[in-house]
Amino acid sequence: MNDIRPKLHLVVIGNGMAGMRTVEELLKFDPEQYSITVFGAEPHGNYNRILLSPVLAGEKTIGDIMLNDRAWYTDRGIQLHAGDPVVKIDRLRRIVTSKKGVDVPYDRLLIATGSKPFVIPVPGHQLPGVVAFRDIHDVEAMLETSRTHRRAVVIGGGLLGLECANGLARNGMEVTVVHVMDSLMERQLDKPAAALLQAALEARGLKFLMQAGTTEILGKDRVTGIRFKDGREVETDLVVMAAGIRPNIDLARSCGLHCERAIVVDDTLQTLSDPRIYAVGECVEHRKAVYGLVAPLWEQARVCAAHLAGLGHKRYPGSTVSTKLKVTGIDLFSAGDFIGDAETEDLVLRDPRRGVYKRIVVKGNTIVGAVLYGDVKDGPWYLDLMKNAVDIAPMRPKLLFGQRYCEAAIAPLAA
Repeated sequence: MNDIRPKLHLVVIGNGMAGMRTVEELLKFDPEQYSITVFGAEPHGNYNRILLSPVLAGEKTIGDIMLNDRAWYTDRGIQLHAGDPVVKIDRLRRIVTSKKGVDVPYDRLLIATGSKPFVIPVPGHQLPGVVAFRDIHDVEAMLETSRTHRRAVVIGGGLLGLECANGLARNGMEVTVVHVMDSLMERQLDKPAAALLQAALEARGLKFLMQAGTTEILGKDRVTGIRFKDGREVETDLVVMAAGIRPNIDLARSCGLHCERAIVVDDTLQTLSDPRIYAVGECVEHRKAVYGLVAPLWEQARVCAAHLAGLGHKRYPGSTVSTKLKVTGIDLFSAGDFIGDAETEDLVLRDPRRGVYKRIVVKGNTIVGAVLYGDVKDGPWYLDLMKNAVDIAPMRPKLLFGQRYCEAAIAPLAA
């Protein structure tokens, strides 16, 4: 007789990149172990959210960034409830309830609710013409506005804000970036690299208001301007909130899961409160860290899928993250601890004429951080050296010149 296993029921809350990558990895381990139901807030299949910036800039279409269309779910026997987010988790009965009233029982539950854009709660933030930059709907709203209006203000000089500003400018809008700090991308770049970046973006026509705190968004029926703490006002037809994200954990909190900044998980991506419930992605806090970049999400997905499949040999130790700006013609790379401390040393190369800046932060004989601007081809190599704690002493004199020079320098030593 054939040994036919009854399928367990896995419910996935969140149809984004982290949740669906976990499902893809799980299907590789064992495509028959689970009957899978997916709930998503957006009325689409799964798409690559990090490529929304090229869509806004006109370099890609919505179709180009789709990862899993509806046929993908159907072909794998996955029940997809798109445009119908879960609003309740009954942990005692092990049932989730959606906004449209769909009840689905689960044996295992995966929460991948991602994050929400931070909207500055100033007067006027709910006016028409004030949008976030988080999903396909936001991009479509910005593209529609760019066809009929001329001026835009982007609040936030971080990675997302600058990609948004570049996209709006590519659509013919006059764009002002408003940033509360004194340098751009302060979480990824030191000040010399940030200054080079700002100069390059200004050469493209972007305007910047630094150390500017927003106090009010002006307008009656639609946004017409923005006011700052020092009394300045800027006229605008569009305000984009790109001032950061917050883990989307309201649902997890409402069912009693342990949350701090996000849903707290262990090294298997299992929640601390309920062994039947796992969580991955931007809604997760692991060893006090919350990640908003795609590489850690992929690492989490592989480990979580292994444990859902009953293969408990993997552990998630945390991630060393790197950042690249998706603006055509501007190259920058940042990874690790680029600030340093009293125990670190800086190796710095500046070539203003070529627009090249490199800073490698070293502790002992290992790299702990890197900032590259203008010449980023060795960024992945520096990241590998950092992740693997490679002893860089033999190549230190040539480290700033990149992998090719370093390998040539240490080859005689290895012979």
